[in-house]
Formats: sequence, structure tokens, C-alpha cells
Amino acid sequence: MPKNAKKSHSASASAGAKKSRSRWSAGVTEHSDALDLDQGVFALDDPKKIAASLKRSAEHSSRRKAEPYRSAMSMLTFYINRAGKNLDAAHKKTLDEAKDELRRQFGRT
Repeated sequence: MPKNAKKSHSASASAGAKKSRSRWSAGVTEHSDALDLDQGVFALDDPKKIAASLKRSAEHSSRRKAEPYRSAMSMLTFYINRAGKNLDAAHKKTLDEAKDELRRQFGRT
């Protein structure tokens, strides 16, 4: 096998690996085994609605491994962490407020 063919294969394998890595978090959010999330829950502008939706999903899920509060908070934190730089400041603030609201709704304040 010629050297350049090996490099080409290696480069394409690396590009393919990066492509699949960049999409796995979206898949987790959309198809979580722990919670059945309402469509567009993280796009909502009201922290109370986000928290209520996550709470409802966590309490009704029969597949979650942890208690409802931990499952809901974990999914919200996961989304915030994975959105990273792509999350504008105003929406990050809304999601952070949703964390506080989730604590209130579960009586954890």
C-alpha cells in the first residue's frame, strides 16, 4: 500500500470520527433512554415552563436510573454544557434560571 494512500485513509477515518462525535450529544438529547423530553423543551423562553416540562418528564419516566430530580437536573446541565459556545448569553441565562426553578419545583431550595 502506498504511503499517501495510508495517510488519505487515516485522514478520512479521523474526519469520520469527528463527524460522529459532533452529533452524539444531539442524539442523547433527542433520544435519551432516561427521559422522554417534550419537543423543543430547551428552546422555550420561560424558565418555569422548561422546569415544569423536565419535572413532568422525569416523574413519568419508567426508564430513568436516578430519582426524578437528579434525572431532570442532569439532562438540563447536559444540554447547557454541550451547547457551549453556541448558546447565546440570553438563552444561557434562561436555562440557568430554569435550574433554579427546577430546584424550587422539587422543593430543593
